Amino acid sequence: MLNKLLFYTILGILLLSCTNDTTEVYEDLILIENGIVDLPEDNSDGELVNETFLIAEWIENMQLVNGLLTSSERTDYVSLYDNSLAALAFMAEGEIDKAEAVFDYFNDRIYSEFTQNNGGFFQLRNSDGSNGRRTWLGDNAWLLIALNNYHYITGNTKYNEMSELLENWFRSLQDEDGGLWGGYNEDGTQIHKVTEGILMAYNAVEGYDDFHKGILNYLSQERWDSNENLLVAWPENEAHYYAMDLHSLGYLIFENFPKEVLFKADRYINTQVASFSGQEISGYCFDEDKDVIWLEGTAQMALAFKEANLGNEANSILKELQKAQMNNSAELNSLGIPYVTNAGTSYGASLLWEDAPNTPALSSSIWYLFNMLNYNPLDLGRLKNIPAEDRFWLQ
Repeated sequence: MLNKLLFYTILGILLLSCTNDTTEVYEDLILIENGIVDLPEDNSDGELVNETFLIAEWIENMQLVNGLLTSSERTDYVSLYDNSLAALAFMAEGEIDKAEAVFDYFNDRIYSEFTQNNGGFFQLRNSDGSNGRRTWLGDNAWLLIALNNYHYITGNTKYNEMSELLENWFRSLQDEDGGLWGGYNEDGTQIHKVTEGILMAYNAVEGYDDFHKGILNYLSQERWDSNENLLVAWPENEAHYYAMDLHSLGYLIFENFPKEVLFKADRYINTQVASFSGQEISGYCFDEDKDVIWLEGTAQMALAFKEANLGNEANSILKELQKAQMNNSAELNSLGIPYVTNAGTSYGASLLWEDAPNTPALSSSIWYLFNMLNYNPLDLGRLKNIPAEDRFWLQ
């Protein structure tokens, strides 16, 4: 397997040669189609390769001996979603063994955790694995997405049992109306239906059958604003009717989704002063209260614009995200991107944690890295040959 230094040497060569519409395979490393992102003009290729390397180094240094990664520095907080993203990032770099360390942690807990909690792995836990809490559909779907990518890239069937259990659990959560319940709280009560989680499960379960058809019917009837042609996050709450990530994720997940949804995300754009640097940064908020720049979601939007072949829009966003890169004190010779630019609220009225604007976060850093590597982790689940009559977004 290629080491990281060789990987970024190849990345630099590809930047210099401006290779387009090619797929190159080097041992375990798969470089994704369409070459490397067309980067902002005021950055040299060498600087960008070095910057990407330093971000990848920070992500790698966050991995603990048990295979897990904490979500940010100065925290003991471990997220299933963030660890699934980390496994995807490791695979995008050809670091298969590091991805396997993440998967092994959960694979070893199929019978002690998954099957003991009505299905599903805990959404959150401490870094030593203690204090696991609630089994959330969306994060488990991201784990299956990572496993799908692993099986595709390596051809290894090592985690087939875990994949099958996850898929069967998602199917068990489907209601008569086609929607999916969000999993289970610590007290055993069922979590309500959440649009984002339903989208991720749709992508994670391969192929297209009645499960997928039911989801599309539910979204069409319950979570689609036919006037605005937008997915709806919280139908009962006018102030938070829409959510920014449904624009980017919707485009990245559904075939032939209208590009207009990306421009309609302008309703979340705002400018804030970054707490850690004092520099103004523009980007997207979680929702329409526009009180923070959500850097993870902003990086997701950049990748969606890239998938839509809208390079100017993607590069404009990436240029703002470069302002958010911070040298962190815990790991020398590395860079990371915080979760948000400043103190404020997440989706809805919940306050963000204190260090959210002041320390690098896995999710933001990894989505930025996906852009640099031209890697869309949702590609595998996107092409499902959906019948024309089921594509409600084109009706």
